[in-house]
Amino acid sequence: MPTQVLIASNNHHKADEIQTLLGSDYQCLTLSNFPDAPLVIEDANTFAGNAVKKALSLVNWLKTNNKEIEGWILADDSGLEVDALEGEPGVYSARYASNNDQNCSDAANNSKLLDKLEGIEPSRRTARFRCVIALAKIGEYAQPQIFNGICEGQISEAANGVNGFGYDPLFIPKNFNNSFGELDSEIKNLLSHRASALHQLKEWLTKN
Repeated sequence: MPTQVLIASNNHHKADEIQTLLGSDYQCLTLSNFPDAPLVIEDANTFAGNAVKKALSLVNWLKTNNKEIEGWILADDSGLEVDALEGEPGVYSARYASNNDQNCSDAANNSKLLDKLEGIEPSRRTARFRCVIALAKIGEYAQPQIFNGICEGQISEAANGVNGFGYDPLFIPKNFNNSFGELDSEIKNLLSHRASALHQLKEWLTKN
């Protein structure tokens, strides 16, 4: 029977990506399977802080409410860091264009990023996607295992491609000429920040 992994997210794009990368030995669930789960305010100033907060909050809620589920909780926080913008949008990647700290549409966030980078030459548009995953055992309120993944690249001058989500149409990974929005998912899953962190996580799970 597949090991259950509850992803602390409602983002089906992210869930599909994680399921593909983990494979058939794991059954990925999302917060859509637990619609009464509380919303966690991601107010930490680091990706790791937000990931750990989400993981432990969900561990505590499942235990307190006697939810019948076994396995692991996977909480990630990830985003884009642009060197010319001193690391922006960083932990605010999903709500970069927001005026009220709520998540924004991908189009709005991409538009703001392009506006802030207007006039900056390609050589100074270096950036990276960063992913931090916190993996917690359901039923055990203990410090989660942490896995880090990074994908280096640069920001294009216009959005290209319709694959992926978030800043994918703007991000050109290192040694490529096309954005993640243009590349096949199979290629992205070999290169991405989330793929890197998940490969480490999967290797750890096989040993534990």
